[in-house]
Amino acid sequence: MTAELAPGPNASRQRLETLFAAQKAAFENERHRPLDQRKADLKKIEEMVKVRGEDFAKAIDADFSRRSAAETAIAEAGFTIATAKHTRQHLERWAAAKRKPVPMTLAPGRAYVRREPKGVVGIISPWNYSMQLALAPLVAALGAGCRVMIKPSEFTPRTAELLRDVLAELYSEDHVAVVEGGPDVSAAFSALPFDHLFYTGSTHVGRIVAKAAAENLTPVTLELGGKSPAVVAPDFDIAEAAKTIAWGKYFNAGQTCVAPDYALVPRGSQAAFGDAVMKEADRMWPDVAGNADYTAIVSERHHQRLSEMVEEVRSAGAAVLQADFDPAKAGNTRIFPPTVVIDPPLDSKMMTEEIFGPILPVLPHDGMSEAANFINERDRPLALYVYAKSKMTARRLLARTLSGGAAVNIPMLHLSVEDLPFGGVGPSGQGAYHGEYGFLTFTHERAVFEAPVWHPSRLVRPPYGKIFEFFKKLQAG
Repeated sequence: MTAELAPGPNASRQRLETLFAAQKAAFENERHRPLDQRKADLKKIEEMVKVRGEDFAKAIDADFSRRSAAETAIAEAGFTIATAKHTRQHLERWAAAKRKPVPMTLAPGRAYVRREPKGVVGIISPWNYSMQLALAPLVAALGAGCRVMIKPSEFTPRTAELLRDVLAELYSEDHVAVVEGGPDVSAAFSALPFDHLFYTGSTHVGRIVAKAAAENLTPVTLELGGKSPAVVAPDFDIAEAAKTIAWGKYFNAGQTCVAPDYALVPRGSQAAFGDAVMKEADRMWPDVAGNADYTAIVSERHHQRLSEMVEEVRSAGAAVLQADFDPAKAGNTRIFPPTVVIDPPLDSKMMTEEIFGPILPVLPHDGMSEAANFINERDRPLALYVYAKSKMTARRLLARTLSGGAAVNIPMLHLSVEDLPFGGVGPSGQGAYHGEYGFLTFTHERAVFEAPVWHPSRLVRPPYGKIFEFFKKLQAG
């Protein structure tokens, strides 16, 4: 049985409420799913992705009009298998109760933290990595022992349908369910009284989700985005920096939340750096119009938004560099060529909104202190990249700034380290996941103190006297 929604907002809401009630009842019936069953749940995801990976690649390719099969293999299938395997292998240690010391004034006794599943959780996943960003949070939630409802993006309907079908084959609907639909379904989904709500997407929609969850005092994890800078220090070769910044920017055609959003380079080197980035883009993705390894833009609306950004700064006099592009070769795909913009106006949409596409603005800095000030004057980014030969230079910039995550001399790879938390700060998000951090996101850490049948604390009950004064002095040290 699959979670298909009947037409109409009332029917959709009723269907969601029915699903939620079924999962709530199932959780109450099995509040602590045994670890061996949780491991089996995770193993199902590993095996499913190995078997159905090609089906997902085809669905994602169709949703995008063209999605690089290699990028899907790396960032979707491979990532999901790795996180499921890592969680399964470490689950017993993560789930074990954690002993805590007991102060002398409370002895004898035993203190510990029980790690318990929160209950029924909701996951709202985005379109840019429509498989991985639905399944990686699911892995964390199943590892924690929760029941899960998933609302995929309506921008990738083929992937959403495949997710619905394959997960229905693996789990009963009162364990894992996928619901499809547009903004009305998302609104109703966010309003359900989940025990935790996990959202990945834009900051704008994240605020809406958080407001809806607040009505139920539902805790939320918001994986958002923002303008992640790449800063090149004066001691670092700009051509060398361009090699990996170009890869990070144009991977998935820039439709990655941790892609470098703009570059800050030493003043006077903007044009040379821009040329170096374009050279690397041409080397990695020659003939982008017909190159199957270069990904298209997910929708016509997003493609138009990127075009308008470029035309705005071009009209303002900024230099625009673009890879050679023959629209006739692109056919019906929504290809947007790799683009570099030198010195765009700071009040342009390109510099005030997250780009989320293959456009790299390049701006000057007059030293690392100025670069730090530039970053700090804006919203906290999801990621920050610094290129420096000196570790001290890189660490000083990190010390002077704040971002969700960071990497030195390479973009994006910090999120592939399973034992690192992945999340934003401020407008780029709240909360984190991956590895044990993901397990804890969907886990309630319950404090427990066990006292013997008779405990000395009985001696300090009213009426207070000499024994109370003794304990008071002992407590004061």
